Amino acid sequence: MSTAPAWRIAEGWEPGAIGDIAALHARHYAASHGFGAVFEAKVAREMGEFLTRLDPARDLFRAVVAEERVLGSIALDGSEAGMPPDAAHLRWFILDAALRGEGLGRRLLAEALAKARAAGFARVYLWTLKGLPAAERLYAEAGFRMVEELTGQQWGRPVTERRLELSLG
Repeated sequence: MSTAPAWRIAEGWEPGAIGDIAALHARHYAASHGFGAVFEAKVAREMGEFLTRLDPARDLFRAVVAEERVLGSIALDGSEAGMPPDAAHLRWFILDAALRGEGLGRRLLAEALAKARAAGFARVYLWTLKGLPAAERLYAEAGFRMVEELTGQQWGRPVTERRLELSLG
């Protein structure tokens, strides 16, 4: 039996969303990959920029809220500068450990992909890290395929990043 708190899915920004989601990412990726302040700052900075330019016609942001805290999120960034006009970037997809395993991640992903289709995008892409088996399964089940793999030290230690893409055509 789950001990997860009651939650709701909010459409758009919620008070505390940027800080809570940056903190979720920081804690998760510090534990799984040893990431530090550079990673957390990048998440907060880029998410803040996204939320101030969010275009409801091309973008989507959902926050999972429980007890006045944001415990998860997903974003579809269809208006990112320099991106091909037929592609949307799936970003900041994370759930607090207490909310995992209940199908909420699948629900959020399905909503983001439905938005991408409705907005007329031909493809959706994301960057993820090697060594996240639950995420790998979820993306594979949704039809994402790896199109690029890079190993580098962008986050202060060796890590393998993977670009996954889903054709919506």
